[in-house]
Amino acid sequence: MRNKLHQIGLLVTGALIGVAVSLNFSAVAQKATATAPLPIEELRAFTEVFGRVKSDYVEPVDDKKLITEAINGMLTGLDPHSSYLDQEAFRELQVGTQGEFGGLGIEVGMEDGFVKVVAPIDDTPAARAGIKPGDLIVKLDEISVKGMTLSEAVKRMRGKPNTQITLTIVRKGEAKPIVVTLTRSIIKIQSVKSRLLEPGYAYFRVSQFQEHTGETLARAIERHFKENQAPMKGIVLDLRNDPGGLLNGAVAVSAAFLPAGSLVVYTDGRTEDSKMKLNANPEHYLRGRLKEDYLRRLPPDAKTVPMVVLVNGGSASASEIVAGALQDHKRAVIMGQQTFGKGSVQTILPLGNSTAIKLTTARYYTPNGRSIQARGIMPDIPLDDGASERAASLKLRESDLTKHLTDNGKEEEKAKATAAAAKQFNFTPAPRPKDIDEKLLKPEPGEIVSKHDYELNQAIAFLKGRDTTRVAN
Repeated sequence: MRNKLHQIGLLVTGALIGVAVSLNFSAVAQKATATAPLPIEELRAFTEVFGRVKSDYVEPVDDKKLITEAINGMLTGLDPHSSYLDQEAFRELQVGTQGEFGGLGIEVGMEDGFVKVVAPIDDTPAARAGIKPGDLIVKLDEISVKGMTLSEAVKRMRGKPNTQITLTIVRKGEAKPIVVTLTRSIIKIQSVKSRLLEPGYAYFRVSQFQEHTGETLARAIERHFKENQAPMKGIVLDLRNDPGGLLNGAVAVSAAFLPAGSLVVYTDGRTEDSKMKLNANPEHYLRGRLKEDYLRRLPPDAKTVPMVVLVNGGSASASEIVAGALQDHKRAVIMGQQTFGKGSVQTILPLGNSTAIKLTTARYYTPNGRSIQARGIMPDIPLDDGASERAASLKLRESDLTKHLTDNGKEEEKAKATAAAAKQFNFTPAPRPKDIDEKLLKPEPGEIVSKHDYELNQAIAFLKGRDTTRVAN
């Protein structure tokens, strides 16, 4: 299993990237043709259309362009996450997962032919400009994105540092489009930030799951447990607006807080290659040439200290895996708002000419068998997010995307049973402050989170009020 995981580069981002199994394209084609005859009539129609375009279109069209657009149409017609990756897009995918690239720092998807924001990434031009999840990008500079593929839109947004691009954004609830000019920069994503909030209470923020997220988190846990110089009383893991990333990173983060060998997530699809079970074991989270288990040195208390996980509608994919695993194992209390609901797995299939296709091949499930696809993770303790009722009803989630996969119903009864069996926590959140100055919500210089952060303050109040391993009957 370990060698298999090393070969396949697992990704589960909510918008741009997602890898579960590395397969040879010709093998897939052979498998398909072995089980079903080729649709001769449809292929004949395709060749006739191809010929008509070549002969009758108002301008000459290159064969390569026609074939590429046909592939694009075939994949984008399936679901919001399948797509064709040309050489540049494939290269950018590989670079982006390593945590550094030139651009705006924004995770996006397609909706009705436009670009929709899944989440801005912390400390990037997009986040600093106030870009919000659910924003609809309708223009890049003076060019409408209508008709662009996702790869084309991403290519335009990325570019050389210190160059500018103007985004025209439609935001639900706003009467007029918002026009904002951003300056591209090198996006060096610091995927883990942490600090001791006060003696006994540690805060860990994971903004995206990258190659070294597990290692970085492990070092942060070790450091803060040593700094505390006393038994730790509570941990807050912040996954708000985390759009996802590498699946092995999600397994590593889960394994940092779960007993060794605990089931973290499993995937289920049509082929045997798409059926996997990933546990809190080194062979399921170590990548590449890493041989030493960086979680081995963690203090034992890291797996038992009372814990709260913060989530919201921008928590997608890999972050939903972590939240679901910690919730199912009753290791942590999930607090916040319903998550995005991106529970499908995409496979990168290299085509041999430095291009690839990204194809949805499986759904993933929490340890108790709950499907996250189009459902998301429901928090144990819901918190008001401050949005008006109208604004809340307009928030973007996976279930809002055109052609999104639905839950196949296979685990529906199990999900209902799990929800029905969930115990209620004897905790009443304080009301969210009204009309708070937005400036107060920004961290002060040198800080990573504001002391006025409502969700964080509720998490600390909960941890101080009770041992989260005990619940009220």
